[in-house]
Amino acid sequence: MTKTPSHASRTTVQQATLELLRGLGMTTVFGNPGSTELPFLDSWPKDFRYILALQEASAVAMADGHARATGRAAFCNLHSAVGVGHAAGNIFTAFRNQAPLVISAGQQVRSLLPLNPFLGATEAANFPKPYVKWSCEPARAEDVPAALAHAYYVAMQKPYGPTFVSIPIDDWSAETDPIVPRTISGDAAPDPEAMAALAHAIGNAERPVFVIGPEVDIERAGDAAIALVERVRAPVWASPFSHHVSFPEEHPLFAGFLPAAPEAVSASLSTYDLIVVLGAPVFTFHVGGECALFGSGIPLYQITTDVDAAASAPLGTSIVSSLRLALPALTERLSPSDRPAPAPRKRATPPLPTDPIPAEFLLHTLARTMPRDAIIVEEAPSHRPAMQEHIPMRSFGSFYTMASGGLGYSLPASVGFSLADPSRRVICLIGDGSMMYSIQALWTAVQHKLPLAVVVINNGGYGAMRAFSRVLKVKNVPGIDLPGLDFVQLATGMGCPGVRVTKASELEAALAQMFEARGPHLVEVGVDPAIPTLYDEN
Repeated sequence: MTKTPSHASRTTVQQATLELLRGLGMTTVFGNPGSTELPFLDSWPKDFRYILALQEASAVAMADGHARATGRAAFCNLHSAVGVGHAAGNIFTAFRNQAPLVISAGQQVRSLLPLNPFLGATEAANFPKPYVKWSCEPARAEDVPAALAHAYYVAMQKPYGPTFVSIPIDDWSAETDPIVPRTISGDAAPDPEAMAALAHAIGNAERPVFVIGPEVDIERAGDAAIALVERVRAPVWASPFSHHVSFPEEHPLFAGFLPAAPEAVSASLSTYDLIVVLGAPVFTFHVGGECALFGSGIPLYQITTDVDAAASAPLGTSIVSSLRLALPALTERLSPSDRPAPAPRKRATPPLPTDPIPAEFLLHTLARTMPRDAIIVEEAPSHRPAMQEHIPMRSFGSFYTMASGGLGYSLPASVGFSLADPSRRVICLIGDGSMMYSIQALWTAVQHKLPLAVVVINNGGYGAMRAFSRVLKVKNVPGIDLPGLDFVQLATGMGCPGVRVTKASELEAALAQMFEARGPHLVEVGVDPAIPTLYDEN
């Protein structure tokens, strides 16, 4: 950032910050205000939009969704240390999601800080670590705009992520110099020698395979990935727990989804003679076990923007680079392959309409009735395998979920996605347990009349916990069942219309009505509580 040297141009920290945010394109601010934020919000300018969330975790998730939708950093303003504490789970999720956020939080008056005051934060800049890329509490009030600019530039370096600035309440009225926004490039080119070696390995392989992860979609490099895969004519697996579309799922080269289990990954990839991982770790596991693949001798290459993902890979050659630059460069080094196309992926049989409604039937019906350009934001972990079978994601930018495993993200994130592009229908596909973490986000959707469709899959409890109880061979675990929840009444109380469906014959009409609504609409579907299979119980 560059400070203007002329004292004649000095202004307040608040005005310098607002001008900086304008220059950086961050005029939508997400927050839940408190007393320590009021001077920042004083005389709020008409060209800014303040998105009120009713709890700080929701504010961060809304900002996360907005940032992921636009590819630009979003600004989030929290209330003191308590607000950061409330938001901590979704700050962790934003870090795992690689979502670029600039998060600010209020702090007590500087003169009171030695006295441990009410609403004061000790070591405020350390509070959200290690799940922010950079944080600070400026030593001087006049340094606040420069610190926010620094936070923005770091958030927008790949891999993207959240940053944090703690701002004492009395800093906003102090004088400072304006900050002129700067341009900092965000792409790193791949090492030419490493790329030549990878191209040589692909050219010599008889049975290469690609494993593609979320970074391809994060970088808007989907078209480049398709061009590369089609030139090589090799199958593509989605990386375990990819929180974006990894590859168009109706493409003839798409092979399926790698489970987050070592034995399953080994079984899926051991028949190939070269593994190329694009934009993903090697690999993300959820359960323990032996990954025989790591000792198989099969060569593996990885291209990623994430130095940590490269450092943690247990084998192979890692190329740290922007996918946006690396994929076209690799394609140019390769000749079109004439190898036979792999066998097409086996498709699921359409489920039958029975009562109680099978989750598979709900998802199959949703796929048939939803707008073709809809965006799905999912938080129904126990039903994700069924979703992958019955709702093919046809294009990049059409599916998002959380990379952290933490609940309470997807409903407020859906609000952020919808605010970023209200021309597209956003579908929040969410379980009953997940819904209760951040249900107040519905209120924000109603206030902004967003075209948000909320589908609550109600199986009466934490389905993933039921499934894991089988995997871990434990019995009679408390705290799994969730009786007595009425999501239609809860939504109605916040001004969101809704309907509950318990019969398969009523489902399609209810979904069609939801998609015709101009504002937010909720459909709660009571589904068969049958325990899904997430991993091999053996």
